[in-house]
Amino acid sequence: QVQLVESVGGLVQAGGSLRLSCAASGIIFRVFAMAWYRQGPGKQRELVAVITSSGSTNYADSVKCRFTISRDNSKNTVYLQMNSLKPEDTAVYYCNGAVVGRNYWGQGTQVTVSS
Repeated sequence: QVQLVESVGGLVQAGGSLRLSCAASGIIFRVFAMAWYRQGPGKQRELVAVITSSGSTNYADSVKCRFTISRDNSKNTVYLQMNSLKPEDTAVYYCNGAVVGRNYWGQGTQVTVSS
């Protein structure tokens, strides 16, 4: 049974910070690329950040200087540290784990940023 379990999001004021986590089970976590996606209201799902099995990272331009993705292979957990949050960051955030030909998704967690 594969599970990606995300932490609870929340309501944050603009300029604030929030840390999301996603704990994986049922996969060989260390060989998976892990990523965070988000889907805002009326928008398509977009890739926010990715961290490969070797630790390389990449970010959407909109979050590059504000968000940090990290992983702890000993805990089978990936994190997304979100700083300087903006109202446009409001979305459901999804954890994703992938190897070639295989994707798994978390349940999604709501992050709302108020002005």
